[in-house]
Amino acid sequence: MENLKLFIQLTRLDKPIGYMLLFWPCLWGLTIAYNFENDLNIYFFYLVLFFLGSVLMRSAGCIVNDIADRNYDKKVFRTKNRPIASGKISVTYGFFYVSLLCLLALIVLLQFNKLTIILALASMPLAFAYPYMKRLTYWPQLFLGITFNYGLLLGWISVQENLSLMPVIFYIGAIFWTLGYDTIYGYQDIKDDEIIGVKSTSIKFKNNPKKFISLCYVITLVSVTSTGLIMNFDNVYFLFLILPAMHLFYQIKILNIKDGNVCLKIFKSNNMFGLIIFINLLIGKLI
Repeated sequence: MENLKLFIQLTRLDKPIGYMLLFWPCLWGLTIAYNFENDLNIYFFYLVLFFLGSVLMRSAGCIVNDIADRNYDKKVFRTKNRPIASGKISVTYGFFYVSLLCLLALIVLLQFNKLTIILALASMPLAFAYPYMKRLTYWPQLFLGITFNYGLLLGWISVQENLSLMPVIFYIGAIFWTLGYDTIYGYQDIKDDEIIGVKSTSIKFKNNPKKFISLCYVITLVSVTSTGLIMNFDNVYFLFLILPAMHLFYQIKILNIKDGNVCLKIFKSNNMFGLIIFINLLIGKLI
């Protein structure tokens, strides 16, 4: 039981917000691509596959991140007790778990068409390079957005078996969504990060956080609106866009970068944003 508890801590399975934020873009891409006049069993089959893939790859990513950051994590109050940083799990065992999780994810991936498999495998270097970006640039959150929302393109390709401009526009908006919410997340550790020398957009824009995050979220909303226009969605879709807009506005309104608990609350609320966008897309597709 103790080993199981450590594994859950290592993979963050007790914190579903991480894999849900990875899953929503996959579901968005799948939903805009799918013809709901066809057999819904295929849609739900792909939905389950993307969910399993999100859980497995997020878990593997957490371990890679903890291995790469183990010496930094020891110096940060929030992360010093993580299994690898605290020495409760060795780096060797960490790599073993990563290999096992990636193998399971590969089994899931092989259920898709060839183009989806190729593009998913091509994204692997991006996913595992992310932990090192905070050492090189103040824009690791942008890099995270590029990798974390890649599933939106895969969701589209899994059905359409091609890539067009429309999902790319949606993908860009999703990147800026992640750039916004992960900047908020970073304010929990900003004091420790500045001391140990890692970089982030949280540090870069600490003097004007609301302006920067507002810009990110405006781009997200423009992207979601453009997606509806390109797909000729009914006016009801655009009417319901007021809900995600209000949600993002509320995030910015209550943001207090000096209060880690508030930042964490706002970050977690993006799971609801993902759900709202999904419902909006269903409305657009079905009405």
